[in-house]
Amino acid sequence: MNSNTFRTPARKAAAATAAVALAAAPVALAAPAHATGGEGRASAVVLRTGLDVSLLDKTAQVPLRTTLNEVQAPESAEKTALSVELAGVDGDRPVQLLRADVATSRATVEDGRTEAHSNLVNARIHVPGLPLLSLIEVEQVTSKAVCEAGARPVAESNVLGRVKVLGKSVELSAGGPTRVEVPGVGEVSLELSRTHTTSRTAAATALQLKVAVDPLKLNVAEVEGEVTLAEATCETPDAPKAPAKPAEPAPPADDEPAGKPADDGISAQSGEEPAQDNLAETGGSSTTPYLAGGAAVLLAAGAAATFLGRRRSRG
Repeated sequence: MNSNTFRTPARKAAAATAAVALAAAPVALAAPAHATGGEGRASAVVLRTGLDVSLLDKTAQVPLRTTLNEVQAPESAEKTALSVELAGVDGDRPVQLLRADVATSRATVEDGRTEAHSNLVNARIHVPGLPLLSLIEVEQVTSKAVCEAGARPVAESNVLGRVKVLGKSVELSAGGPTRVEVPGVGEVSLELSRTHTTSRTAAATALQLKVAVDPLKLNVAEVEGEVTLAEATCETPDAPKAPAKPAEPAPPADDEPAGKPADDGISAQSGEEPAQDNLAETGGSSTTPYLAGGAAVLLAAGAAATFLGRRRSRG
């Protein structure tokens, strides 16, 4: 591409739009996956831009919509690309929108739990018209969202180390937005570590920037919109179903306890006292000892009487 390619603002707008679309294609996801059947869901992204670039004399606006390392689950996913570059919106020079030492995002859905992480380390973000001056520089930003069945969702985000906006070091406040203004360049408003939870969802954003930059270049008049750094969201899945209890075994047909054999009239002998019921097997009964004793007494009495009678007859 040479400097004679764009001869009118309208041609600039058309070429810029096509170039942005082509540049953003490698980092944009296909149609997002949606949870079904109570699986839950999780998503994470390192960078998201919603910017409008106004060309010279504001004859046309080029939407700058792109993401870096955007992942979504139910299916687990992870991405680690370190940069995103756009061409056609700043003359002959491509714009490296973001460059980082580490840029990772991960989303998982498994075992009644959904989780999302995003992490960005030593990152610089540029916008069209500011090739030498970073919109923002960060040492590290992270976000995390966890949703687990039966537990309260959790959202966390952190901004660690120094932050520079339009070349100025800034102290971020959790109490409200931080505004940075540079005359002749523009203004940036920053929201720090935003988190939100409900009974089933969680969302965390490390940094949210509202941008209004006017670098006064010949080919770019103004850049406005939002930039999001390190975002993570999740939705709680349904609780896993408890396993079905095994069926109780059916009771025996008669009144006997389960496992006890039916009585067939024969009892086992243990070697201790003989069972009373078995006396009938020998022809006796429980009264047999008493009858035998009575018979012996009668025999003894008869013998004594006979002996006495014989002595008297002799005498």
